[in-house]
Amino acid sequence: MQVRECDVVVVGSGAAGLAAAITARKRGLEVVVLEKEPVFGGTTALSGGVLWIPQNHHGRQQNPDDTLEAVRRYMMAETGSFYDEAAVAAFLQQGPRMVEFFERETSVQFVPTLYPDYHPDVAGGAQLGRSILAAPFDIRQLGKDMARLKPPLETITFIGMMFNSSNADLKHFFNATRSLQSFLYVARRLAVHVKELLLYGRGTQVTSGNALAARLAKSALTLEIPILTATPAKRIVLEQGRATGVVAATAQGETTLLARHGVVLACGGFPHDVQRITQAYPHLQRGGEHLSPTPAGNTGDGVNMAAAAGAVVDIRFQDSAAWMPVSRVPLGNGRFGVFPHLLDRYKPGIIGVLKNGRRFTNESASYHDVGAALIRACAGETETAMWLLCDKTALAKYGLGYVKPAPMPIGRFLNNGYLLQGRTLAELAQRAGIDAANLEATVRDYNAAARQGEDPAYGRGSTAFNRYLADPAQQPNPCVAPLDKGPFYAVKVVMGDLGTFDGIRTSVVGEVLKRDGSKIDGLYAVGNDRASIMGGNYPGAGITHGPNMTFGFITGNHLADLAEARA
Repeated sequence: MQVRECDVVVVGSGAAGLAAAITARKRGLEVVVLEKEPVFGGTTALSGGVLWIPQNHHGRQQNPDDTLEAVRRYMMAETGSFYDEAAVAAFLQQGPRMVEFFERETSVQFVPTLYPDYHPDVAGGAQLGRSILAAPFDIRQLGKDMARLKPPLETITFIGMMFNSSNADLKHFFNATRSLQSFLYVARRLAVHVKELLLYGRGTQVTSGNALAARLAKSALTLEIPILTATPAKRIVLEQGRATGVVAATAQGETTLLARHGVVLACGGFPHDVQRITQAYPHLQRGGEHLSPTPAGNTGDGVNMAAAAGAVVDIRFQDSAAWMPVSRVPLGNGRFGVFPHLLDRYKPGIIGVLKNGRRFTNESASYHDVGAALIRACAGETETAMWLLCDKTALAKYGLGYVKPAPMPIGRFLNNGYLLQGRTLAELAQRAGIDAANLEATVRDYNAAARQGEDPAYGRGSTAFNRYLADPAQQPNPCVAPLDKGPFYAVKVVMGDLGTFDGIRTSVVGEVLKRDGSKIDGLYAVGNDRASIMGGNYPGAGITHGPNMTFGFITGNHLADLAEARA
């Protein structure tokens, strides 16, 4: 067995792991990053690339009246009994410092967003200034390592072209057939993308989480941090109760990587660990379906290795994951993709109903809130599912799920069963297996108020976040319009996730803890391997990456401080 020694071994190449690695390396430590998959970037590369960092310098310019006290009130309200005063204090203090450090010292750059908090009307909530976004990136800067960057999620690209997470970018694509300015914008984007495909076989101008992953990887590689892809960690090396390294599998056999100062687990949580998610997810316990668009390699390696070493990995939160309503997309040749419903639910003229034909929540709430409501609404049922419905007008304007707006054709989606069509609501209900009488009554009641831009049942359009991803051209309520022009359409939606919230119990600096509260010396957890500071709630855009990179930064500095103390 080969043996290699360094100061820190980081297991996982997403934002949290690379944040810890880069921070430690900048402080003079020798770091090696292990990645299970043949590509780096992890869940980060598939994500929106947004970070929730209250009081960051970009946000302070947008919203100078925001205060730390307001953020604390908001986090207390959102996390409830899981509010961790010490961890929140560290996050609020170190988050802005982390942003400044990475922008000053690395290739990572951020831009402000216009995202409100997801619950801006809760005490301490903000309309603006807490979420930032990774700036777009030209991945040709990665050189030969460009081929090792995980590509974006196939179902949210258009012929491989990424859309920016900013609302402004998306508006041009939705308005391409209605605005000359938007048409020209989209035409330019398509022309550049086709050129990239011809020259490089993939889009090189990446945005969102792909840009964040690429910028972090570029920074790590520039610092000569090896990112060893296709090198899964198998077990933690323990000597007298201290974690001293990791045994990893390589093409040449097993290798032991010894770590003088620490092993950092950043394996992306457990969204594809069937045994653990069945324990954690109520809809799976009922026999329902779950489709996670996270990397298939996120099988709980970090939490399972930590548990084997004596760590606490409990299922504590009511919502153990960041819920995401998704649909199964036939891609041809027997392949299926997972489409996350990030945008369509906010648009006017699109509603969600259960099998009983009834609405059950504000469809313009966040994906996590809609997912949580769906799980609760289907309690007692085997299947946890809803159907997103719209009429001909809304389909042409906004599309539905993976189906793109006009003038893109819809025939193949009707043929493969992804999109259901009915000349009448009753016909659509029959094809979808929905209660027809209830559906007709639901749409009739909804339409009566929607014609005045109102939704008395669930209050769509009542918050800044509801309206942020809606259609400002629809007045008086950008989230509400009637469904009254057949044919009518439906897409079946089931539960998925963006990553797990429950995870390894740690100290503030990331030390992995045992059941008695003592630490496992030398072992750390960051990212989705570490239990979320948000306690199973989802208060705003970027509440995963923001804390994950911040605590990665904290853990990296802690390891460097220990090394200096031992020198």
